[in-house]
Amino acid sequence: MSILAKVENAHYLKIEGSLDALAVEILRPRFDTLVQEEHDVTIDMSEINFIDSSGIGAIVFLFKRLRALGRKLCLNGVHGQPLELLKHLRIDQSIQVNE
Repeated sequence: MSILAKVENAHYLKIEGSLDALAVEILRPRFDTLVQEEHDVTIDMSEINFIDSSGIGAIVFLFKRLRALGRKLCLNGVHGQPLELLKHLRIDQSIQVNE
């Protein structure tokens, strides 16, 4: 479901499948671990084809926790329905979203 790696001074998390309530429940401990580390976070969303309100909430929650610590969150490879939703909600104006 997800792959975590450290690249230079950032943690890189690749998520595959849907980012829905079930996936968020599974990913929550991993997000908590990312916040405890002292690095920026990049999430590769190129393999995510669907995101719901739970997924959006988890991303925004992670972003706020990282920002409070002076760190950054970047979303890479966003496309299709997830990209449309992020733009519709204007999340791309606060979080760096790369197609």
